[in-house]
Amino acid sequence: MENLHLSTYEKYLTSTLSMTLEEMNSVYAQMIEGVNDDEDAQELFRDILENAISYIQYRGNWTLWDRESKINNDESRSHCHNSLIVKFNVYARYMKSKGYSTEWRDVLGDENEHTHTRKRIGDFACYMVFINALGSR
Repeated sequence: MENLHLSTYEKYLTSTLSMTLEEMNSVYAQMIEGVNDDEDAQELFRDILENAISYIQYRGNWTLWDRESKINNDESRSHCHNSLIVKFNVYARYMKSKGYSTEWRDVLGDENEHTHTRKRIGDFACYMVFINALGSR
């Protein structure tokens, strides 16, 4: 089973706009800079994480669902993904207004510039849930 996960990750890395775990960790570290000192930032970050948890449920189930389930859930999944992107944008604008670097948002990309940016942001949301789940151990 370990080789299955390794090959899945290696295959993922060949995908357009994929990110290594190290790159995701760097983006995450930049993203949380200053959060602990600001209640509004904490709330906005929590909104992202809550939305990411909702999104990952769709993404995690996608390979398990049959065609009909995918069709029935596609609109909700897309709405959840759109909401997630909006929350990242709101958080970035807020943190920029407080003088923090928002280079992390540039690294995630602009969906108007590349079609795979949505997937990249979704990948990163999955990473956020993973890291936060490890933190609750």
